[in-house]
Amino acid sequence: DVQLVESGGGTVQAGGSLRLSCVYSGYSYNTYCLAWFRQVPGKERDRVTSINNRGEQTYTESVKGRFTISEDKPKKTLYLQMDSLKPEDTATYYCAAHWGAYCHTDHASFQFWGQGTQVTVS
Repeated sequence: DVQLVESGGGTVQAGGSLRLSCVYSGYSYNTYCLAWFRQVPGKERDRVTSINNRGEQTYTESVKGRFTISEDKPKKTLYLQMDSLKPEDTATYYCAAHWGAYCHTDHASFQFWGQGTQVTVS
């Protein structure tokens, strides 16, 4: 089974930084997409950023220039470096994955999910 385990959330003041990590295991496909989503209560789970097996990245407009996604393949770890954090970045953050290198935007297309980690920006 594919497993994703996030860590690194917490509380930070506006303007600060956090780095989220997601250790993944259990898959053997060569083409894939890894992504970070976030969700606030009562709203949809939205994709923040993604990266595929070719290293191609996408970012939602509101985080461009502030967030950076990266992958350490030997360590099987996905990262999200978040800088210049704003109160509106407060959410539960999830890492997610699906097969295939074309990264979908909708959460329904992602087959595998982590448990989520809370990020609070005060």
